[in-house]
Amino acid sequence: MNKYKDFDGYLKEYPTTDGYFGKYGGNYLDDPELIKAFNEYAEGYYTIAQSAQFIAELRRIRRDFQGRPTPVYHCQRLSNMLGKTQIYLKREDLNHTGAHKLNHCMGEGLLAKYMGKKKLIAETGAGQHGVALATAAAYFGLECDIYMGEVDIAKQAPNVTRMKMLGARVVPVSAGLKTLKEAVDAAFEAYSREYKNAIYCIGTAAGPHPFPLMVRDFQQVVGDEARSQFLEQTGHLPDKVIACVGGGSNSIGTFIPFLADPVEIYGVEPLGKGAAIGDNAASVNFGREGVMHGFNSIALFNPDGEPAPAYSVASGLDYPAVGPEHAYLHDMGRVNYVTVDDNDAMEAFFMLSRYEGIIPAIESSHALAYAMRIAREGGRPCSCLVTLSGRGDKDLDYVVEHYGYGDEFLDKMAEKREKA
Repeated sequence: MNKYKDFDGYLKEYPTTDGYFGKYGGNYLDDPELIKAFNEYAEGYYTIAQSAQFIAELRRIRRDFQGRPTPVYHCQRLSNMLGKTQIYLKREDLNHTGAHKLNHCMGEGLLAKYMGKKKLIAETGAGQHGVALATAAAYFGLECDIYMGEVDIAKQAPNVTRMKMLGARVVPVSAGLKTLKEAVDAAFEAYSREYKNAIYCIGTAAGPHPFPLMVRDFQQVVGDEARSQFLEQTGHLPDKVIACVGGGSNSIGTFIPFLADPVEIYGVEPLGKGAAIGDNAASVNFGREGVMHGFNSIALFNPDGEPAPAYSVASGLDYPAVGPEHAYLHDMGRVNYVTVDDNDAMEAFFMLSRYEGIIPAIESSHALAYAMRIAREGGRPCSCLVTLSGRGDKDLDYVVEHYGYGDEFLDKMAEKREKA
């Protein structure tokens, strides 16, 4: 496949009708009840997705309730401080609820109404998906159960409060590492019991078919807007498009509209504390092909073949697998999957706050950190379009507890860079 132009017809080919992107994707569930539920889900989505009524209602919701389109913003002070590379942000932090997650949650909520369901079930890590789904449930008049690991509940207390304020039931998960993977396990189990009256709303572009397709479709609004906005502002396309990758919802929505353009695309995975098993959540860089949570992709496994523990300072990125479409785009060589560690992400967090007055989510800070790395390396001046997937309000208590207000930490990072 040609790197650019052969992607012109990509959306018509992928995924296949049974949910595959090359060898990745599909539905590997072995629970008969879950298989029945997901088949119903797929049939409902395929039936409704092309409906003019459904599309018109979703567009109205995005405009009048979510406040879309979100803007593209030029980080002039930060760019000038770093060098000649110009950094632009797609401001999903300005989407209602403060992140990109509402893009697919409102679509899933609308789908639930069309299918006659009464409840939304989901997992959450950083809490942004949980808040977005609780918002959708309140909007559509649905019940909402959010499963969340106890570790993440402690880290993301503001978002737990928001979910409860919106009327959702937050269900603590105490199994295993008590983080995102375990929350997914618990939510799947609940869905298998309640699928007749509920739908499961995954928080990323992963999971069994039709989730990777459905989340991609709902999140593509991010890239569609960003591409046209950047062209209008500058008269040309960005040289590089960058977004963080955990499971991969904000990034796949950003990347899809640029696949056929002569643009370099970077998915930034969390290196965490380092390359050792359990110290990161960089599935593409350190994982291998395998089945997890009912889909085939690239995932982190331990030597015994069991899912490896995943870690990141960003709760929304500590998932041990990547969405199947990302695995396919990696194999095809169209998207470059790179890594950023905790320290570089936190440096970007503080610098965007100080230089531009924007407090980003720690997840989004990984993508910004990679753009800052490009700028610092110098070379030919270029433009970087970064998806700022969410705002950092949810992270402030954790950040202050572990990093203070940034002064000492930034001094240490500056000293480290001078020595290097």
